[in-house]
Amino acid sequence: LQFFFFVMSIPIVSLADLSIGETHALKFVDIDGNTLSTTDGHVIVLVLTTKADLPKAQAVGDRIPDFCLGNSAYRMITLVKFGQHSAPVRNFLTRMARRRLDAEGKRLQTRYATNKIARDARHDIFAAVDFDGSVVSQLDSGSILFRVFVFGRTGKLLKQWDDVPIATELAEALK
Repeated sequence: LQFFFFVMSIPIVSLADLSIGETHALKFVDIDGNTLSTTDGHVIVLVLTTKADLPKAQAVGDRIPDFCLGNSAYRMITLVKFGQHSAPVRNFLTRMARRRLDAEGKRLQTRYATNKIARDARHDIFAAVDFDGSVVSQLDSGSILFRVFVFGRTGKLLKQWDDVPIATELAEALK
């Protein structure tokens, strides 16, 4: 029962030309070793941000509706583009990202408890890092600092925002 969630930082990622209604088969491996795809049968909230916009990314996570929590049909994934770094720096940044995921898991666990969801929230948090441009290369050209996407089960782009969506808009897109 995997589903979604995470809020973390992501420096600049290119996604300017993704069109609503089109299918986008994006595939990557998260920092826990899970292969993730926008076409794997989940409704996916994909958050791209910079470290400076971390509060915005957290706000998106906080606005995920309760019907998505612990529900295996939904996932929230945060992509982190770190750029070119040496192996020791990549290892350090990946360890820091895992620590951040663990902290977010504890924060999410309180929401799970409130909603009487008896599972470890950390297993429902997904983040991928991009050190070599392999994730970005799957995406169209253009540079953006913050973007939120909702993909349907088959990878069809349902909605996108350049800022934190209003909770009701996000919930409507996820239904």
